[in-house]
Amino acid sequence: MIVSERNFLNRLDIRLIALVFALNVAGFINLYSATHGPHSEGVASLFLQQIVWLTGGWTLFFIMTFVDYMWVNRLVWVIYILNVLALVYTDLHGKVVLGGQRWIDLHFFRYQPSETMKLAIILLLSKILIHKNPQGRGMGIREILIPALLVLVPLVLTVKQPDLGTGLLLALIGGTLLFFVKIQKNIIIFLVIVGAIAIPTTWKFVMKDYQKNRILTFISPDSDPQGKGYNSIQSKIAVGSGQFLGKGFQQGTQSQLEFLPERHTDFIFSVLSEEWGFIGSFVVILTFVFLFFICFEIASRARDKNGALLVVGVTAYLFWHMFVNVGMVIGLLPIVGVPLPLLSYGGSGMLTTMLGLGIVSSVAYRRHLF
Repeated sequence: MIVSERNFLNRLDIRLIALVFALNVAGFINLYSATHGPHSEGVASLFLQQIVWLTGGWTLFFIMTFVDYMWVNRLVWVIYILNVLALVYTDLHGKVVLGGQRWIDLHFFRYQPSETMKLAIILLLSKILIHKNPQGRGMGIREILIPALLVLVPLVLTVKQPDLGTGLLLALIGGTLLFFVKIQKNIIIFLVIVGAIAIPTTWKFVMKDYQKNRILTFISPDSDPQGKGYNSIQSKIAVGSGQFLGKGFQQGTQSQLEFLPERHTDFIFSVLSEEWGFIGSFVVILTFVFLFFICFEIASRARDKNGALLVVGVTAYLFWHMFVNVGMVIGLLPIVGVPLPLLSYGGSGMLTTMLGLGIVSSVAYRRHLF
């Protein structure tokens, strides 16, 4: 009864909106710098395109906020199946760019199904896992078999493109949701053993030569500084040269003189570190941390378990992207081509991220109903 008298705007989580907007602003500043240097004629238009993607993203965010997430819950199987079919089509007829067959060319937009597949996994697992551990004893092999297969199918299709980085993220997001619901200890031990067996098998029979080279380069980038180790070395130079306060807006030599590769996507954090230094990097990471805390608070106050799992899934999506991207550009992880959410350039990635955050906002919007 009290809710009916409350202005609907008062039910918005302003903290969530403010943190997402702050990261968008940081992304715009660094994307402008990365695409408007003296040698950036070919990528300058990407900044204007990003405005379009972000406008569409915020539109999806507010539409999803005002749509009850339980309504979306009815469509999760349709969403999942359509995404799997899109991945199959991409593997067969997708557009090839830089050796990867990951996009469907829609003429006005290059759609990457593996990006939206991450959200489809979150939606589907959040629906089916609420019934998997009713006694709280932890899920056994029978309970996790179907969820694991639902993650494995798109993972295999994605790795086949080949896109090992996105495949890894699908596994991490699905695994986070499974662990959050709780798995029996003997299953965890079994999975560790399977993982130990799968690593050498994947190395020998699944991974492409360039993917193996990325890992070897991660171990010893200086062994081929002008070839396979070039990206890692240039990224670490950019990050380190920013020192404490940075070189200043559009003053980064690595980015402005094009030593830094893919500076508008995978290495946008390198641009940030070079121009704004440790302070700027710390502020952005701290903003992400605050965002994670707000998301977990929203999950803890959700009106039902399904809403809580949705928020946990989206938070895992954001966390693992940030963790892998930052670790990649500072040399702690191999370079696997993972963008930094809300900052890196990208259409499918930006729209998917904002749609996922819209689901979080939808859960927060309805936590006052009970």
